[in-house]
Amino acid sequence: LLNINVGGKSFQIACKVLAQYPITRLGKLALYTDHAKKLQLCDDYLVQKNEYFFDRDPSIFHYVFHFYRSGVLWVMEEMCPSNFMEEIEYWGIHLKYSQRCCRILFEEKQDELSEYLKIEKELEAELEPLNSGEQFDGKFLGGFRKIIWNLIENPYSSVPAKIIAVMSSFFVLISIVGMTLSTVEEMKNKTAKMWMEQMEMICAIFFTSEYLMRLISSSSFKNFLRAAFNAIDLVAILPFYIQLLFENLDEADTLYHEELHKVENVSKLGKVLKLIKLMRIFRILKLARHSTGLRAFSFTMRQCYQQVCCLLLFIAMGVFTFSALIHSVEHDVPGTGFTSIPCAWWWAAVSLSTVGYGDTVPDTVLGRMVAFVCISFGIILNGMPISILYNKFSDYYAKLKAHELSQ
Repeated sequence: LLNINVGGKSFQIACKVLAQYPITRLGKLALYTDHAKKLQLCDDYLVQKNEYFFDRDPSIFHYVFHFYRSGVLWVMEEMCPSNFMEEIEYWGIHLKYSQRCCRILFEEKQDELSEYLKIEKELEAELEPLNSGEQFDGKFLGGFRKIIWNLIENPYSSVPAKIIAVMSSFFVLISIVGMTLSTVEEMKNKTAKMWMEQMEMICAIFFTSEYLMRLISSSSFKNFLRAAFNAIDLVAILPFYIQLLFENLDEADTLYHEELHKVENVSKLGKVLKLIKLMRIFRILKLARHSTGLRAFSFTMRQCYQQVCCLLLFIAMGVFTFSALIHSVEHDVPGTGFTSIPCAWWWAAVSLSTVGYGDTVPDTVLGRMVAFVCISFGIILNGMPISILYNKFSDYYAKLKAHELSQ
């Protein structure tokens, strides 16, 4: 018999049984004749009891002990997969010795744990730990940059930082409201236009100051440029300065054409200017910097991109299938809107989404039957991912919120 002590609990196993598994740790211990090699396999050896000591988990060794007695490795569902795999790898036992049903459940649980740890790591990267004291140590103007960094990036650090975060959201909303009102016909008079321009200038100055403060307080210029939120900030600033540049060019072109007795402006320049003004709508993405809900939504979409892509694929398949069916049964009807399959794509899309604008409807009985099947398929299709996305969103939101409050 081989006397074994695992974590303070003694076991006795016949060397003949252990020799049946020569690649395992205890199998080698039973087969080796050199005492020095045996000591390399264990943590200690008690000469008085002729007992080999292992500083391992005795609760899991019960399953290892049972494996040598029966030849089957039992896997209990309540065990931690990482701890169990670490222990059986130490003892040199492969998971293939377990029953297939147990192995399948264990591997599924192991995959779930790996996915959970991966998400936790990405969540921590989403809200990086505020080790501001370390990242500015030994750098140029480290103390000053640390103060600026806390004001801009960490709204929970002080009352002024919280005020700046609120002001940032306020100016974003003001800017979006101003852009919206500028398209109203009643607000296009000279006085309203002047107020809008002044408000836009104030917002642009605030956004520029905020961006420069982030740039100054950044510990790594390269990482600063690669960050998504900083790119959003830059997109929020550039339209104002590009608009000023194009307006000056537009005025120069207008004067030039007036000299040539031409009243028309350069149309291409006007279209580009409208497009530049429209880019200001991206400023609303700046709210995600201070909104846990928006960050959780963005994180959910990134984590569930496979499910979302599958949903879009099923929708595309449904659109192509039902548009072909409705065209085949409706194309002979006089005055029909289903003159071709591409013309039926819009009808199939709004029917699958169960919106149904009613601008194009089937007239025949077969067409209505196809429409009923299309709408039913849309209801089932749209209902499938909702619970998955919502559950993950609520889970990520709670974790992000807890992480923020822990700072």
